[in-house]
Amino acid sequence: MVRHPLSKSANKYLRKFRKWPHSPYKTSWHHNFGEQQALQILKQATLEMGSSHQPQTHNLPYPFLLSTLLDSFKAYSCDPTPKAYFFVFKTLTNTSQWQDIPPVLDHLEHLEKFETPEFIFVYLIRFYGLADRVQDAVDLFFRIPRFRCTPTVCSLNLVLSLLCRKTECLKMVPQILLKSQHMNIRVEDSTFRVLIKALCRIKRVGYAIKILNCMVEDGYGLDEKICSLIISSLCEQKDLTNVEALVVWGDMRKLGFCPVVMDYTNMIRFLAKEGKGMDALDILNQQKEDGIKPDVVCYTMVLSGIVAEGEYVKLDELFDEMLVFGLIPDVYTYNVYINGLCKQNNVDEALEIVASMEELGCKPNVVTYNTLLGALCVAGDLGKARGLMKEMGLKGVGLNLHTYRIMLDGLVGTGEISEACLLLEEMLEKCLFPRSSTFDNIIFQMCQKSLIAEAMELTKKVVAKSFVPGARAWEALLLNSGSELGYSETTFSGLLGPN
Repeated sequence: MVRHPLSKSANKYLRKFRKWPHSPYKTSWHHNFGEQQALQILKQATLEMGSSHQPQTHNLPYPFLLSTLLDSFKAYSCDPTPKAYFFVFKTLTNTSQWQDIPPVLDHLEHLEKFETPEFIFVYLIRFYGLADRVQDAVDLFFRIPRFRCTPTVCSLNLVLSLLCRKTECLKMVPQILLKSQHMNIRVEDSTFRVLIKALCRIKRVGYAIKILNCMVEDGYGLDEKICSLIISSLCEQKDLTNVEALVVWGDMRKLGFCPVVMDYTNMIRFLAKEGKGMDALDILNQQKEDGIKPDVVCYTMVLSGIVAEGEYVKLDELFDEMLVFGLIPDVYTYNVYINGLCKQNNVDEALEIVASMEELGCKPNVVTYNTLLGALCVAGDLGKARGLMKEMGLKGVGLNLHTYRIMLDGLVGTGEISEACLLLEEMLEKCLFPRSSTFDNIIFQMCQKSLIAEAMELTKKVVAKSFVPGARAWEALLLNSGSELGYSETTFSGLLGPN
């Protein structure tokens, strides 16, 4: 049976059965090739534009790049592609031709028919943000649907993050969120994260916690990183009480928050700084119950809080517990423990701890010795204090201002004025100055012992170093000058300087 060539069952793809053959210019391969060649011409024109520095645009109906784009694609009988427009936008931003962006956007909006990919607007919004043109970024975000593009949470989050960088732009955030609903953008947990990070950055942690609760109520999972950020920001609040911090901590634990080491550390540091050592100890116990082994830093901070709170029984227990866990105390831990012993007047035991430190290879520092010196001076044991200062020199531990002041106060407190004056002159040679009250006390005691001339000379030395004695020192010198009034008048005129 012979099949009729025009029958419906004939194969239309065979050349002998087609009435009109396919044009070679309408194949998919040729179309793609034309787009590639047009884009190549556009890129070549961009290079030529860069070498000529400033293209001639006064005779062109559009900006140079847009005209080149349209002409190159027209030469190959194809329409401009999103990729080509994206190349134009990148070139305009990289070459600081910002004034040409609006005309290209207008042409893309009104004369093109394809659905514009969202990544083009994400790029431009980010560019506007980096160029500190936030309002242009917001305006472009609202225009996205007019480009036949369905905006998503990606562009929304980008705009919100740009607004949240500046405090003055935060007032625009509610407007963006409301309009995003009319744009059919579904808010996701990533949006909540952007808002919470911004609130934490501007120290509005209370509002961040409210947004976190909204996330949980809306069925979103609890974000551990966001919770950690809230805890970290919370502990940086200066006007926050330990009760408020513990309430927030407890509420987040009830929501299912599982803290990590850094969260426990931040919370313990905050409570220890507030002098709430027992509360810090409770957090440390929670950490152990959760199976997270505390480190030396956590134990040291809790010990510091316990010493500040005066719970010395817990001090010994906690220090022993740390050793049982196999943790090796560092010099900061020892300093806290030694400070606790000294506050209990157990100076001898504190000295034994220092000896143990050296045996274990932990070298005491100037803070260690200052703590011991302070305790010895308070106890009136200046003999051991002098020996400790010599030991510091022999072991290469430098004396700082606090060391001198501790020893000077100890000498003055026990009436050792001659030795106090020698130590004071040593301080002045190193440009270190005593407390004003300590110097006044030295001058007062010197005047009581009728050492008026020596007191005058010492006053002249400290004034020459730009140190200003207190009113008590001047009063003592004036009241005790007596028969040496003529000398005093000359001396005082030199001390006070010309009027």
